[in-house]
Amino acid sequence: MNPTSSPALPGSSLDARRRLRELDRLTGGAADSAVDVLVVGLGATGAGAALDAATRGLTVAAIDAHDLAFGTSRWSSKLIHGGLRYLASGQLDVAHESAVERGILMERTAPHLVRAQPFVLPLTPLVSRGQAALARAGFLAGDLLRVGARTSRSTLPQPRTLSAVETRHLAPALRPTGLRGGLLSWDGRLSDDARLVTAIARTAAAYGAHVLTRTRALELHRDGALVRDETTGQELRIRARTVINAAGVWAGGLVDDVRLRPSRGTHLVLRSEQLGRLSAGLHIPIPGESNRFVLVLPQGDGRVYVGLTDEPVDGDIPDVPEVPETDIGFLLDVLGSALDVTVHRADVVGAFAGLRPLLDTRDAAGRTADISRKHAVLTSPSGVVTVVGGKLTTYRRMAQDAVDAAVTAGGLSAGPCRTASVPLVGAARPQVLAGLDVPARLVYRYGSEAPAVHRLGLEDPALARPVVPGHPVTGAELVWAVRHEGALDTSDLLDRRTRIGLVPEDRAVAEEAARAALSETSQVP
Repeated sequence: MNPTSSPALPGSSLDARRRLRELDRLTGGAADSAVDVLVVGLGATGAGAALDAATRGLTVAAIDAHDLAFGTSRWSSKLIHGGLRYLASGQLDVAHESAVERGILMERTAPHLVRAQPFVLPLTPLVSRGQAALARAGFLAGDLLRVGARTSRSTLPQPRTLSAVETRHLAPALRPTGLRGGLLSWDGRLSDDARLVTAIARTAAAYGAHVLTRTRALELHRDGALVRDETTGQELRIRARTVINAAGVWAGGLVDDVRLRPSRGTHLVLRSEQLGRLSAGLHIPIPGESNRFVLVLPQGDGRVYVGLTDEPVDGDIPDVPEVPETDIGFLLDVLGSALDVTVHRADVVGAFAGLRPLLDTRDAAGRTADISRKHAVLTSPSGVVTVVGGKLTTYRRMAQDAVDAAVTAGGLSAGPCRTASVPLVGAARPQVLAGLDVPARLVYRYGSEAPAVHRLGLEDPALARPVVPGHPVTGAELVWAVRHEGALDTSDLLDRRTRIGLVPEDRAVAEEAARAALSETSQVP
């Protein structure tokens, strides 16, 4: 490996060789191979639990049948919410917890990945003056949540009312007829949800956790798990003093008596030029709903996401959820209620859906939109700890509660939770990040590691070129993902370390570059 392209946090690199070494050590039968905590699932919550346990001084193994952020954690709206929706529904504890966790991410642990995002709620003829007043009061209450969470005003500016001219300046695609103005608010926005998970997992690795993808849990027991190496088909045992089941929507398949009621959230992918210049995201009220919105989310990479739905899902849980045409039609209809441009079905260049692992409380009748997003930590009679529910924003607190329960269940000796003050890989003070002499887009995705990624392109000009015309991801980023971020195949590269794969047309173009990155790095000693 070229020493000039090393990561900023020693020990944080994940690659195929490290995976093989650590899997062999954990399953080799040595007397010291047992770990204190085995975490099953490497979404945000599972990776967070691995980091939490490792920073408390526990020995940790964390496994996933597929890849980092393979499940729900890569299908979100890429937002770190402050809890306004939960405040409106009376879930004060969830709202406060969300605001606190948002502040931790934005100001302490991941300021390079989470930044302030402005949103405009357009006051169209479909929004009554009473609804506008209620929304305005809600945004002010959301600002009080910010105060209660002790998040700086410089981090999240104050909400305010906009004139019609100001509203269309931020979002020219809005229909001017009947537009009375808008409401400007702010929330946290991720550069990429899967990148957050990657950063959490790599930080856990830097603190000594064994992070193993392509390792499927077949059976969970109080003292470990039977697993299968998905690259070879070999079945092996990992011994542990306690087990945390953080498998998300698949958690119920590993532990009895855990009942989930998944909810599907669908997003559309549009080309940016379809909606013109968007300087802010949009909250478009859903006609007939008092507290539900469709979000229009400019990504800064030539794409815009439009979402999301909240529909119950029955039956078996697929690895990759399909997007029903009914969801696409619904989102396009809501868009059409506010925009001056017509977005046709043919303009939808991609779509994705995620399944929220909501706890089935059996007393929650009706829509999954009405089920609380509060997480739950359950300890089975066999001693396996399962964490379900919650949302991406509160992953750290979910992980903390899960590790607390695991420490109790396993009778372990551990220090207090530290993750509220542990910076993730790439984190640095804003003034440090602002002073990096590299493209801002790289800083937003890699933080303090951006110069090392950029240097790969300087050393090999072929790697400096975008792998897809019109999309900013370069070959250097693919090589970095294989060398340091645990990417093992083209899907890891195109669908999770980058988001190229959300548009099938772009994915096809990028396949060759992805294979080249995997081939090039396999030659590095």
